[in-house]
Amino acid sequence: MYSMTKTTSAPLAGQGAPAGALRGGNRAALASVPAAADSDERTRDRVLSAVLEHGPVSAAELGDLLGFTPAAVRRHLDHLSRAGVIEVKRVARAGAGAGRPARRYVLSSQGQSSLGDDYLNIATLALKQLGAVAGDEAVRQFAVERFAEMERRYAPEVEAAGTDITARAQALSAALSRDGFVASTATIEAKAPLPAALSSVQLCQGHCPIQQLATQFPVFCDAETEMFSRLVGVDVRRLSTLARGGHVCTTHIPTGRPAVTVALATDAPDNLDEVSNHLQERPL
Repeated sequence: MYSMTKTTSAPLAGQGAPAGALRGGNRAALASVPAAADSDERTRDRVLSAVLEHGPVSAAELGDLLGFTPAAVRRHLDHLSRAGVIEVKRVARAGAGAGRPARRYVLSSQGQSSLGDDYLNIATLALKQLGAVAGDEAVRQFAVERFAEMERRYAPEVEAAGTDITARAQALSAALSRDGFVASTATIEAKAPLPAALSSVQLCQGHCPIQQLATQFPVFCDAETEMFSRLVGVDVRRLSTLARGGHVCTTHIPTGRPAVTVALATDAPDNLDEVSNHLQERPL
């Protein structure tokens, strides 16, 4: 988690402090500075966590979530923005004539990296060596097996949600969040004159523990998308990924059609190019 470097603005003895600066009430005032810095750090950690979980999110929404005044939340957002761990995303407002795009806050690439990647370099070197020795197919198979293990754990929870696609997507989201992906779902209902078959759920992941690894080896995103399709029971499509520069990983899941039985990972085709077009990510 992001942590702030503690600084104080009060002068210390021997460093420009005026004579008598540490006497009486000034001593108590100086002692309060570290406590205030600690409080600000904890508050900024809360703000950062809220941006991670709810982003893209507005300053007003963050204030409501955390119980802060608009001025207080903006002060902390400005500090985090200057530190480079969050950034502003312009989002079009809903409705006709909605005016200028709204400001929404999301984690930056630096913010994502600060969440922890202790074994990234080792994993990257190992996969490069695997590819050099055994070829790209060996790397692909490694990715498939990684998500097959996740699929075996998630499948009972998703199946318990029944045949409703939205419910299955929500169960998948809960399982992903438990594994640190900070997942959420948003239901998009198609309204007349659009057919109901166009309704969908967007599954978003605010954090990817292997983001930088997936940037170099996109097959990890492909294998994960294929896993989602098998679990929810419909063909899905990736709209954006953190690995390709998106602010979140977003998966489009159509809900206007019944779920079907899809083969488990162990029965999936050996070549990911043989699967349907849900692996074709739309341009960002």
